[in-house]
Amino acid sequence: MKNLVAEIREYLMEHHDWFSKSIPLIASENITSHAVDEACNTDFSHRYAEGWSGERVYAGCKYIDKVEDICMNLANKYFKSIHADVRPISGVVANLTMYNALTSDNNGKMCCMSIIRGGHISHGPRFAKSGREIFGTAGTTRGLNIEYLAFDNDEMNLDIDASAKIIREFEPELVLFGGSVFLFPHPVKELGDVAKEVGAYVGYDAAHVAGLIGSGYFQDPLREGADVMTLSTHKTLPGPQHGTLVSNREDLIDRLRSCAFPALLSNHHLHNVAGLAIAYAEMLEFGKEYHKKVIDNAKALGQALNERGLKILMEHKGFTKSHQILVDVAEYEKSIGLGGDIEKLLESSNIILNRNLLPRDLIEGRHYQNPGGLRIGTSEVTRLGMGKSEMVDIAEMIKKVVIDKKDPKKVKEEVIEFRKGFQEIHYCFDTSNKAYEYLKFY
Repeated sequence: MKNLVAEIREYLMEHHDWFSKSIPLIASENITSHAVDEACNTDFSHRYAEGWSGERVYAGCKYIDKVEDICMNLANKYFKSIHADVRPISGVVANLTMYNALTSDNNGKMCCMSIIRGGHISHGPRFAKSGREIFGTAGTTRGLNIEYLAFDNDEMNLDIDASAKIIREFEPELVLFGGSVFLFPHPVKELGDVAKEVGAYVGYDAAHVAGLIGSGYFQDPLREGADVMTLSTHKTLPGPQHGTLVSNREDLIDRLRSCAFPALLSNHHLHNVAGLAIAYAEMLEFGKEYHKKVIDNAKALGQALNERGLKILMEHKGFTKSHQILVDVAEYEKSIGLGGDIEKLLESSNIILNRNLLPRDLIEGRHYQNPGGLRIGTSEVTRLGMGKSEMVDIAEMIKKVVIDKKDPKKVKEEVIEFRKGFQEIHYCFDTSNKAYEYLKFY
C-alpha cells in the first residue's frame, strides 16, 4: 500500500508539472489562488454542518457558520441578490434544487436548450429532476417532461419567435436559460415575459458565465426576469469546485432552502465554502478588470485563429461576447480528423482544449466523441496574465498543428518555452504565488 501511495503522489506531481508547461484553454475550467487553496486545505474539510447557518444538526459549527454567512453575503453583493445559498456542492446540484423548487413532483414540465445546441447534460430529460430517468416502470412518467426551445443555428442563440410559440403551446412550469456553449446573452427578458404569460418560472443556469455576470458584463438575468439563477463556481468565477443558487424572490426563499436540504444535501463540503468566500471577495475586488480581459482575449483569439485560416463561428458578430469561441473543424475530417482527433493532437502539443458538438453535427450524424467542433475558453490563460498579444501566439501554435501539420512534439517545445513566462496567478490577493505550485502533503 505504501508503494501505491507513492505512485498516486507521483501522478499528482506529474499532472502539476504537465499543466505548468501547457496552455489551458478548456472553457469550463479555471485556476484558484493560493488564498483559496489555503482555505480549502483546512480542518473545515473534516467537519459536518448539516442544515442552514445557525440551525445546524451538528455541534462544533460556530466558526463554520461565520464563514458561511460571509460567503452568502459576498455572493449576494456580487450578484445583487437577496438570497444566496452556497451549500450546493456543484452547479448540477444547484440546478436540481431549482427543478425541485419550481416544478411539480410528477411530470414537471420545463423548456430549455437541447444538448446538441449547447444545453448542459443536467438540462436534458434523462438527467433532470434528481437524476431520475424520464420514463419509470410500467410507463409511468417521472422526472421532468422536457420541450426544447427553438435555436437559430446562424446566430448561435435562441430563436425568440419560435421559442415563444413553443412556450405558449407547451405551457411549462419552468423556462430555463443558459448552457455549456454560451457565446451570446440569451433573450431572458423577451422570453421571460412569455413564460410569465403561461404562469412559468424563469431559471438561468449561469455556470459558464457567472463571473462575467457578477462583474457587470454579458447580461443581468435577475434584473431581466429570472426568478432563480444557478451556477458552478470554478469557470469564469475562479473558485473551488462548488455551486451557488441566488434569487431576488423573497417568496421563494423558504422553498429553495428546503429543496436543497434535506432533499439533496447532507454535509456540503465546508472547506470549499471557505474557499468560495475568498473567491467571491477576489472577484469583488478584481473581477471588473479580470473579466473584461477574459472577454477581450476570447475575441482576440477568435480573430487571430480566423486570420490564420481556421473557421471560427460567428465572425459576423465578433465571434463571442463571453469567454468562449467555437471552431468548426469539419473540413479537416479527411486530413487529420474531427474534433476528437484534433483534441488529442493538440493535447500532445500541451495545448489543452476540448472537442464539442456543433448544431450541424446532428444533421451530419456525428458523435460527441468525435464531433465537428472545438470549444476554446480564455478564463484560465487570462488569470495567468496573458493578454491579446499572447492570444496571437496561441493561435499561431494551434495553426501549426491543425493547418500546417507540424510535428506536435516540436510545437510542444514551443509551448513549454512560451509558458515559462506565465507561472503566476493574477487578479487575486496573492499574485506572487506560483500558479501550479506543487501540492503540499501533511
